[in-house]
Amino acid sequence: MERPSLTRRFATVFAASAVVAGVFAGNAGAEPVAVDWAAAAQQLRTAAAGNPQAEQAVDRLVASGQLNQAAQVALPAQPFQIPAQSDIGRGDGPGVYGSGIALGVDGFRFGFFGGPGTIAPNQAGAKLEVLWINLSNGRSGTEVLFEHQDIPVDTTIRTRPLDTGGGLIVAAVYGSLWHRWSVPVSDANPDGFQYQRGTISQPSFGAVYN
Repeated sequence: MERPSLTRRFATVFAASAVVAGVFAGNAGAEPVAVDWAAAAQQLRTAAAGNPQAEQAVDRLVASGQLNQAAQVALPAQPFQIPAQSDIGRGDGPGVYGSGIALGVDGFRFGFFGGPGTIAPNQAGAKLEVLWINLSNGRSGTEVLFEHQDIPVDTTIRTRPLDTGGGLIVAAVYGSLWHRWSVPVSDANPDGFQYQRGTISQPSFGAVYN
């Protein structure tokens, strides 16, 4: 099974910036910012009101006890400070799965990278979402991550460009995502791929700047 590490995947994201729109660097050069993660998560929970799946995702995040382990927000934007956990992890059973990330250049987007193998081009039966709130202006929303090109250098799946406004944004990625990796062609794998769906048990959570 092909299971590139998160570090390798992140490096590939940078190398393929022309394809996947690059890592957003709107406030490059600014000093790291300390975040009250518990308060940020509470505001995100408020933004989720009325969306049961989003509410449950934030509740699982808070219950995980990992909020106190989050680092400062480093600029330019980096992968979310807390990675996601899932039922398949990186392919060896439940565990660390992947991370949300802020992307830009062609417009501010949220994305996700990680998991075993690569992201499958067909996401039927899976749905990956991001819940976000801009702590600077109060804007919030939920978006589906759906954009992905079936080429080796595209290691993320992304939202449409979003108008979040400027400021500090807190977000969590939750839901499910199909992955695939090459295997010998057989009756069970006629296209030469094996597929596996990862379901996030604890969202990837972080803060970024727009």
